[in-house]
Amino acid sequence: MALSLFNILIFPGFLFLGVYSLAFEYIDRIIYARMQNRQGPPWFQPLADFLKLVGKETIIPEDADKNIFKALPIFAMAAVTAAFLYVPITGVNSLFPFEGDLIVVLYLLTIPTLTFFLAGWMSSSLYSTIGAVRAMTQLFSYEVPLFMALLAPAILAGTWSLSGIAAYYHANPLWILVNIPAFLVAIVAIQGKLERLPFDMPEAETELCAGTFTEYSGRLLAIFRMAIDAELVVVAAIVAAVFFPIFVANAWLGFLIFVIKTLVVAFILAIFRSVMARIRIEQMVIFCWKYLTPVALLQIVINIVIKGVL
Repeated sequence: MALSLFNILIFPGFLFLGVYSLAFEYIDRIIYARMQNRQGPPWFQPLADFLKLVGKETIIPEDADKNIFKALPIFAMAAVTAAFLYVPITGVNSLFPFEGDLIVVLYLLTIPTLTFFLAGWMSSSLYSTIGAVRAMTQLFSYEVPLFMALLAPAILAGTWSLSGIAAYYHANPLWILVNIPAFLVAIVAIQGKLERLPFDMPEAETELCAGTFTEYSGRLLAIFRMAIDAELVVVAAIVAAVFFPIFVANAWLGFLIFVIKTLVVAFILAIFRSVMARIRIEQMVIFCWKYLTPVALLQIVINIVIKGVL
């Protein structure tokens, strides 16, 4: 019982995820700045921003449902933290592996986007409502190709467990080359899931102030921001486990490898963000359904054929 509480609250749970997500935010911002020939923020800036928000007054719109308005950021952070517990970190197995945990993780990572929609819808603000509608529209764009891109490697591995997938490709590393198209689809779809350039339409500052979060302030906004940063860590960890299946028996060395793999994913996402301009929401929908989904579907067909031959 004590060990489970430690895992959930300290490592690899809430505390570690929070600290690592702040470090991830700094790395993402510094790469983005250097790509634009800027110096970028100091290393402590994400923590300073978080503490500043926590210390500010929390203002709740008069027409909003106060209980739901306060609960949504907590639900978002809790869902992301729960998903992280099923991702392999120090070794090939996650903390609580079971057959089908990939489906659970994908479900849990859908909850933050739903909270973003509800947060905007409940805020009784025109900017927030438009941002909420965009967030939900974008959800229906990237979810299908992202799910298919992660399910394709699972088909070849013959398991619906992240730990099982990681173990299979760790034992058969050459098969990961078959999944390169799925990796590319996942990287693009993740940008949409995290609402990063060029898919940041739900929080387009030049159009919608802060979009979904326009009416959020203080510690509630701080928790939402933390959940977004934590979601970046979790999806990077999932991609690292599925497409970079490098694991060792030593826990400390395994943790170091985990950090390196997730930083590689963070670097790829930051470069992607740096070289792209924002597109319109209908362009996002067309791109996902016309290009990403067929590629992901083709990857599934290829993996089914290979699985049948094997």
